[in-house]
Amino acid sequence: MNDYSAEYTLIGILTVIVVIAIGVLMWWGWRNRKRRQQDIPAPAPVPAHLLEAAPSADAEGMYVSTVRGRDYLDRIAVHGLGLRTNARLEVHPEGVVVLREGSANFLIPAADLLEVGLDSGMSGKFVESGGLIVMTWLLGGQEVTTGFRTRAARDRDPLRSAIEHIVPHHDGGNRAAA
Repeated sequence: MNDYSAEYTLIGILTVIVVIAIGVLMWWGWRNRKRRQQDIPAPAPVPAHLLEAAPSADAEGMYVSTVRGRDYLDRIAVHGLGLRTNARLEVHPEGVVVLREGSANFLIPAADLLEVGLDSGMSGKFVESGGLIVMTWLLGGQEVTTGFRTRAARDRDPLRSAIEHIVPHHDGGNRAAA
């Protein structure tokens, strides 16, 4: 009878080395992405009065990520904007409040909103057609897009509609997606 324990040990050690190498490379890539994105400013904090104010619409769900421009695969790593978390979205006349579990909350000012629509996915989450609310807005003069998935599908359209109502008119009129 053959003793394969040495071969299995070698395979096990090589597997552990490969897994560790992949983890190190992923960490290194994320760190380098954060270095390249240092020019992106932090989003506005949520003003205290909005935490107490009743929103015009709100929903529990998942903050998917914020990406650069409309490139849904170019996730922004700085300021925790690339971390997918459970969240609550609230719509106020002043803007959209993003309340995230385990990450800093932030405000998307209404004046900075460019458009809102539905899509099937972005970096970090791909779902059925129209399953994500995507908001394109200006962060320090740079166009970014933030994705949010409501926990209950029935909350998606009222939330999107409420956001559309606070999108200001820009040079070509309201560009809000249908």
